[in-house]
Amino acid sequence: MAISVVWLKRDLRLTDHEPLLKAAQSGHAVLLVYCFEPMLLNDPHYKSRHWQFVLSSLKNIAERLPDGALYISFKDVQQTFAELHDKYTIAGLYSHQEIGLNNTFERDKLIASCCENAGITWHETPYGAVIRGLTHRKTWDEYWQKVMRAQTADADLNAVNWCVENEFADSVKKASTDEYPEWFSEAGEYQQGGEKAAKEVLDSFFDTRGQAYAYSVSSPILSQTHCSRLSPYLAWGNISLRQAYQAVLQNWQKKGWRRSLVAFTSRLHWHCHFIQKFESQSSMEFEPVNLGYTHLPRADKALAAERLNAWQQGKTGVPMVDACMRCLIETGYINFRMRAMLVSFLCHHLEVDWRQGAPYLASLFLDFEPGIHYSQMQMQAGVTGFNTIRIYSPVKQGLEKDPEGEFVKRWLPELNNIPAPLVHEPWQLSPMEQLMYGVELGKDYPDPIVDVAKSYKAAQDLLWKWRKRPEVRAQVGHLLARHVRPD
Repeated sequence: MAISVVWLKRDLRLTDHEPLLKAAQSGHAVLLVYCFEPMLLNDPHYKSRHWQFVLSSLKNIAERLPDGALYISFKDVQQTFAELHDKYTIAGLYSHQEIGLNNTFERDKLIASCCENAGITWHETPYGAVIRGLTHRKTWDEYWQKVMRAQTADADLNAVNWCVENEFADSVKKASTDEYPEWFSEAGEYQQGGEKAAKEVLDSFFDTRGQAYAYSVSSPILSQTHCSRLSPYLAWGNISLRQAYQAVLQNWQKKGWRRSLVAFTSRLHWHCHFIQKFESQSSMEFEPVNLGYTHLPRADKALAAERLNAWQQGKTGVPMVDACMRCLIETGYINFRMRAMLVSFLCHHLEVDWRQGAPYLASLFLDFEPGIHYSQMQMQAGVTGFNTIRIYSPVKQGLEKDPEGEFVKRWLPELNNIPAPLVHEPWQLSPMEQLMYGVELGKDYPDPIVDVAKSYKAAQDLLWKWRKRPEVRAQVGHLLARHVRPD
């Protein structure tokens, strides 16, 4: 029996799913396949929190299908498809293009070769409004609008001719309990995956939470409630960007919401914009976007390792940095402003190369999206040569975005008794004040590993000086042409 295989990757949903729709129209029985690839299970960009999210997404899919219409494999993709081809004959392979890490790109090239050798046609659908191989942005904005406003690609699940096997139903049950029990031992409070959960979060945003979006997006406390919280669902494809954008259009006339909806829409556009950057220059996973920064001075190896470790554990002695890191470890989420501050602090204040922190941060972000992650790491690290140089002062961020110290004290309970604004600069406390507030710096909470005022000034001097170097300036023109729309 010939079948059409829908290869699920970061598109874990059943609605607005063009590969599924095309497979359903192929005339062959349809089987959905997801591979927990050993290559990715062992990749430092991922933790158990991600695979928990994926598994809950798959279980939600399985609940809506006949038993056995979803096959979950723990083998690599090549072996999985080879076995299916031997058993059935794969008439066509259907999937979304993946804008992923280099290892998934190399895997896709291998699968393309295997398909060609086996006589299997691989039908790939673009991801969102990202254009494979794009070298300029001249008409990209118009294309984005066209894609986002297009009709969603919805298959009638009841009319699909599903390929069902008992062993495939067993694969879902086995994946839920047997294969990786450690996925469920990682402590933390994470959002759960699935199209159902995504819809509930989307609905709650437009019901009430989102009205204060524009006024809350930069606050580490308020953003937890008033930001959309859709990012993991977008990253893992429980909802398409088009579905999110069209929900905005449906709510566009809500009284008192316009400013927040405009701000939210810009973030949806921004989502594809940065993934497109990565698609157009995927080497940014390994090297600076602007090669003129290749030899930017960084801390020596031993010092960098020591500072990196303190940053990773949330023990730098700088409260706003440490609170953000501990929140991220526990929940998988912090808002964008605080993410930018974490990268800025690592690269500018601690003088650690962005490549040393990128996989670790990715492993904490439940919404890790390779294209956005590496584009943002480079932008915040200041190694593009054309973006605005931003060196965040963690003290200033604390005073402005957490003026009462509520966020800091939530994640650094050892500082609970220190009043704001001192809680953002505990190194200013005298020995008598430390005794008064019941905290001993260097024991209960670390002394700062850098003087943030001095490190800010040093980073500022270095970056502005380096930006003027001929090898940096020589690359700006072609980078702007590739990544920025012309005026």
